[in-house]
Amino acid sequence: MINLNETKVAGRSQVPGSLTQVGITVKYTLLDYVRSRRFFILLTIALLISAILTFVVGYYRPESFLASDLSFYSGWWGNIATYVIVLSGIFFGGDAISGEFQNKTGYFGIPNPIRRSSIYIGKWLSALIASTIILGVFTAITIGNGLYYFSTVPSEFGLSVLFAWFYLMAVLGFTFFFSSLFKSSSMSILVTAILFLFAFNIIQLFVANLAQIEPWFILTYGAQIIGNILTVPYPPPTSVTHFGQGGNGPTFTSFNATVSEGLAIMGLYFIITTVLGLILFERKEFT
Repeated sequence: MINLNETKVAGRSQVPGSLTQVGITVKYTLLDYVRSRRFFILLTIALLISAILTFVVGYYRPESFLASDLSFYSGWWGNIATYVIVLSGIFFGGDAISGEFQNKTGYFGIPNPIRRSSIYIGKWLSALIASTIILGVFTAITIGNGLYYFSTVPSEFGLSVLFAWFYLMAVLGFTFFFSSLFKSSSMSILVTAILFLFAFNIIQLFVANLAQIEPWFILTYGAQIIGNILTVPYPPPTSVTHFGQGGNGPTFTSFNATVSEGLAIMGLYFIITTVLGLILFERKEFT
């Protein structure tokens, strides 16, 4: 349990400032994350995925991967990085706030002179650091394999990693929002997992093909820039594929967010969900 009680300074009781409270929360929450089973499970998953990819590419030598350095990073990183990010958000953010209610830890901390905003921000930063470690391990293994087959790392990959980190921030903002919305850890984790792994992709598919509308309001749509930036030339905003003999069958419409649109979508999701999550946490009663 994090101890943020009053401290003695020059013989007087003094409540730690907001930054001090955030720092202490980050310190002890991050220690809990790093020592927890979930951290090692997620690290094992990232290492296992990397090991499988290393074996498949090294043994089968798929032409789609080894045609060029960009095709390698597109196939390796562009298809997997988003799943590593989503799992990190679920593992570290899914029950970060709801656990305070379910495990009753909030009863011991909130009565003390602690700002809820300090707890929220501290836990969010801890989740970001822990998730960045996992993403960093996967990035390092990706670069190591890439340098084995190619002598250089394309600049587009650096941009893709940066976009992936922005997406991680948006995912954590989203997961913290649902963690603040529910008092049950299992419920908040289940909802975020379903949304990111299934619901968003299904909604995006139906909106694009049935309504013929660009799904700009879906977070995973904005995250497409992580993989698209590794494609040269960059995919067009809209592409239509015709099926059937002579192209007379049904059509499939795909939309691609531009880099500026993708960053804007992720930025708005991060700001809106993070603020809403903090407001919910500030107002929710420990009853």
